[in-house]
Amino acid sequence: MVSRWFQILVLGLAAALAAGCATVREVDSQVQSWSTLRALPAPPTYRLERLPSQQSTEKAFAPIEALAHQALQRAGLQRDDAAARLVVQMGVRASQALPDWPHYPPMWGWGPGWGGRYPLRAGMMLREQPPTLQRREVSLVLRDTATQQVVYETSALHEDVWTDDPAIFGVLFDAALSGFPQPPGGPRQVRLPLVPPAR
Repeated sequence: MVSRWFQILVLGLAAALAAGCATVREVDSQVQSWSTLRALPAPPTYRLERLPSQQSTEKAFAPIEALAHQALQRAGLQRDDAAARLVVQMGVRASQALPDWPHYPPMWGWGPGWGGRYPLRAGMMLREQPPTLQRREVSLVLRDTATQQVVYETSALHEDVWTDDPAIFGVLFDAALSGFPQPPGGPRQVRLPLVPPAR
C-alpha cells in the first residue's frame, strides 16, 4: 500500500512540472527609439519599402516581413500600399559568436589533475565550451511620404543562446515599436513574452 505522504509528494512534483511546462519564455531586448511624431499620423497608413537585398532573398524574407506587418498593425498603423502616409524600411540581422565570458577560460589549458601516486599534478584538461550566442537585431525607419523626412527610427537587439527564428524577430519588432508614436527617450530594456506559434 502506498503511503499517503508518498502520494502527496508525487502529486506535488507533477503540479510543479506542469507549472514549469506552462511557463512563457520572455525576451529581453535592448531598444532605442527616436521620434518627431506627436501623435499617430492621419490617416495612420503605411507601405513597406523593400531594400534591394530584401528583394533578392524574397522567399527567405517573406516570413520576417509578415511579422513586421503584424507588429506595425499592433502599433496602430494600417497597411495601404496605394495611399500610404508613411513609408517603412526595415532591417534584420542575425549573427552567432562565442561569448567572451570570464567563467569560460580558453578551450585547452594546463591545470591541476588527480591520479596515480601524485595527488596534484599538471596535466592537459579539456575546458567546458561556452554555448553559441545568438544575436538578433531589427530596425525600422518611418518616413513621411509628403516631406520624405524621417519621423521615426527605432531598433531592438536580443542576445541569447536560444535560436527561435523567425519568432524572435516578431517579438523584436513589437519591442522596437513599444511606446509608438512617442517612445521614452534613450536606451531602454523591453521585456515581452515569446508566444509559441499555434499548431
